[in-house]
Amino acid sequence: MTFNIKKETLLNYLNLTLALVFVYWVMTVYEVVLSKTSVSTDVSIVSILLYKFLNDFWTGLFLGLVVLPLFLIIVLWRKKLANVVVLILFSLGIIIQFALVKYSLTTLLFLGADILGYSFDDAVNTVGSSESISLVYFLPFIVFPALLLVFRYLLNAYADWRIVAGTTLVLFVGFGILGFSVPEATSDSFQNKTAFFVSDILKFQRNASEISALNFEERTDYPLLKPFNSPDVLSPFLNSNEEKPNIVVIVVEGLGSEFVANNQYGGFTPYLDELISKSLYWENFVSTTGRSFGLLPSLFGSLPFGETGFLELKDTPSHLSLINILKANGYYTSFYSGDASSFDRKINFLEYNGIDNLIDESKYGSEFSKTKANDGGFSWGYPDGEIFKKTLQTQSLEKQPRLDIVMTLTNHEPFEYPSKERYMSEVDDLVKASQKTEALKSKLLSHRDIFGSLLYMDASLKEYMEAYSKRPDYKNTIFMITGDHRLIPIAMKDKLCRYHVPFLIYSPMLKKPMQFKSVSSHWDVAPSVLSYLVSNYKINPINETAWLGKGLDTVKAFRNVNTIPLMRYKGDISDVIYKEYLLSGDELYSINERFQTSKVDDDALNKTITDSLRAFKRLNAYVTQQNKIYPEALNVYSEAPVAFTSEQLAIITKHAEGKNFDELFVTARDLAFEKEYDTAVLLCDYILNELPNYSEVRTLKGRMQAWQGDYTKAERILKDARNRSPFADNVYLALLDLYWWSDQDQKSESVFKQALKNELKNPEIALKMAKAYQRINNIQKSAIILDSLIQTYPDSTRFKTLKNSLP
Repeated sequence: MTFNIKKETLLNYLNLTLALVFVYWVMTVYEVVLSKTSVSTDVSIVSILLYKFLNDFWTGLFLGLVVLPLFLIIVLWRKKLANVVVLILFSLGIIIQFALVKYSLTTLLFLGADILGYSFDDAVNTVGSSESISLVYFLPFIVFPALLLVFRYLLNAYADWRIVAGTTLVLFVGFGILGFSVPEATSDSFQNKTAFFVSDILKFQRNASEISALNFEERTDYPLLKPFNSPDVLSPFLNSNEEKPNIVVIVVEGLGSEFVANNQYGGFTPYLDELISKSLYWENFVSTTGRSFGLLPSLFGSLPFGETGFLELKDTPSHLSLINILKANGYYTSFYSGDASSFDRKINFLEYNGIDNLIDESKYGSEFSKTKANDGGFSWGYPDGEIFKKTLQTQSLEKQPRLDIVMTLTNHEPFEYPSKERYMSEVDDLVKASQKTEALKSKLLSHRDIFGSLLYMDASLKEYMEAYSKRPDYKNTIFMITGDHRLIPIAMKDKLCRYHVPFLIYSPMLKKPMQFKSVSSHWDVAPSVLSYLVSNYKINPINETAWLGKGLDTVKAFRNVNTIPLMRYKGDISDVIYKEYLLSGDELYSINERFQTSKVDDDALNKTITDSLRAFKRLNAYVTQQNKIYPEALNVYSEAPVAFTSEQLAIITKHAEGKNFDELFVTARDLAFEKEYDTAVLLCDYILNELPNYSEVRTLKGRMQAWQGDYTKAERILKDARNRSPFADNVYLALLDLYWWSDQDQKSESVFKQALKNELKNPEIALKMAKAYQRINNIQKSAIILDSLIQTYPDSTRFKTLKNSLP
């Protein structure tokens, strides 16, 4: 082995590094060309390319330097192997870069530490909703790595080493001068996607380490706990009836304020615009998070964020919410959505708060049509029209007063909805007839599917409201409508835009409509609603709360009296609204009465706001990590999930290590078959703590109780499983088995009728019912079922044998 490395070897490595930079540049051109209708910036295309080339150059050079020691070690042993290893590593870097570019083109966001806040399943669903997977989709993942080989060959074959070295030096000096003289060139907007991804994760980990280093052991206080004294600001605008009012909260997916009224992208929500003119409307209202994960905790609980969002806290801290308080005061509480309630762990929050009725995608029957799947086979669930239809169908007149929470779905990738072509055609007509600029018209038409989804949502909302207006409880109902965040795939004018959402209160009880320019947030809704109800109805008083919001501001003029930290995505609390300013990262902006921002240079003010945000982060970490939001001793409103002892956690860890929940369920089932019921039940409880609607797990738990002879408990568990998953065959089969084992065959008929009503086709359900009828001597009904089975399955000997055994 020789330790002499030839100059040619190093030059070849330099060529390979430059080839990597060139591929980055090709991908940058690809990105800019495809995003030219979406990018919202005053910077010219030439400057954008130059700034991006600058950052690509430094990233490629840095990656080359990082890999160089490995190359030098291997080249001493085997030169060809060293080249192969570097080619593989650089190709992986190119694939990662292109995947991040694809994500950015779809969402108009850079992927960073937010990836750490999503489970694998949630991440798959999110990506699946945005992309249609096909052969064409994967083609660039092959083409761009292949370009690395092409550029390397061209450099090796035709470029003189002096030209290569000189070009590299010129680029090094030129880009260095540009970076120092034009700070904007190195801003996040122009960063290489891989560099941003790595640096953002490192920043997140660094911040997390700083928080972890804080010593909370000496603290036992509840810093958010305070007397409940939010002023009643709604009574001046609402009449009061004798009975407590129903409250319907409608959360529209992706509804930013830009898309309503006369704002920039307005004109595609005509019904909602009309409703705004008849409502209490907050023009300058903000969500506290840039994604849907923060909606429920902020809007109904006025709660802090935790590390990656309140819903992601595995051990839910004790807290109050509008849901559990109203439930304790006689309200029947319901949640309606068209997707899986397990996404973002919504169900965990709702169950902690004692929701009475939860409707998600598992509870829609055959009369409802699911959103068409994209080319990759993914569908989020049911479109808005079906969600509102299901809501009307199940909003009971007998169960009043009610709190109904409705979350829509359609204004989200992949923007699929019924009659899509018709609504997109309406977009064409509205754009042509509008007075908007030609540039804006072009942008609107490039997103016909998105603006068509707004028209569809608006029409669905109108149909729901008009149907509700014919109900006898309409006159005693208060409607609240807001957005969870501003939808992503249309370029945002500034960094505040992401959080700017409408909020309105409409009701037949309203004295007069009013519009407010003062700033409020989702945190302020629960305190004001509760204050209004306490002032006007028989609501048990709340002595203390730990809510972050003070209540809605009903001053007409523009002002902000709140400090509102904002979680841009899971794990990133780097934005905050402070008085009439927005601090986003390290950049400070002033906010005017039109809710527009302009950059400000004020180091003293920047430091004041930064210190305020840092103090909130510490508070946020303490109260969520140490369960110091609201004392459990005072919390009579919520029932905590199952808590595990250290011994139980050791058993769980032993069986769960390295397994996902599906694999752990198989382990629990195997243990149950071996009659190790205690351990199997423990694993089931562990899974259900995280996934309360996992019907197979809940069914297994019920079966185990039956196997041990506790039929009463088994029946309670299995009925709960059926209520949660009314279209799951396994639950009905388990209930029928239970009644067979416990000689309660007369109860089987109601189970069978429910299965028929829900159009379950599993022949085993019918067979078990036929046997039950036979045992209680209802031979005629048994024969009818068996004849039907034989007609459907003429080759089945089991059905014929049972039929022949009938007297």
